[in-house]
Amino acid sequence: QVQLVESGGGLVQAGGSLRLSCAASGRTFSNYAVGWFRQAPGKEREFVVRISRSGGTTYYSDSVKGRFTISRDNAKNMVYLQANSLKPEDTAVYYCAADRGVIMTIQSHSYDYWGQGTQVTVSS
Repeated sequence: QVQLVESGGGLVQAGGSLRLSCAASGRTFSNYAVGWFRQAPGKEREFVVRISRSGGTTYYSDSVKGRFTISRDNAKNMVYLQANSLKPEDTAVYYCAADRGVIMTIQSHSYDYWGQGTQVTVSS
């Protein structure tokens, strides 16, 4: 079992930045790849980015590529999402999720554990 807790969301103006954090506890965190997803009101949950177990491989959705950066610190059981140049369309609840599989996937049903989410609101 892995418990995930997101933090760092908030209200920011367009063009601003936020740093989201995902704190993990439970089983060995380095055994899990981690993904960030987001869900806006009335929309389906959307894949944002994934980082491999070691942190050596990342995969970004086209919508955030070049603006968001994911990183992890396995010694601290933390994953971070640096979100820059935020746009109103980035407004959503952001979730981190852990996947014990090694195959890269953007499918939310492939992830085993989820946090409760943190709200990001970008004003225009």
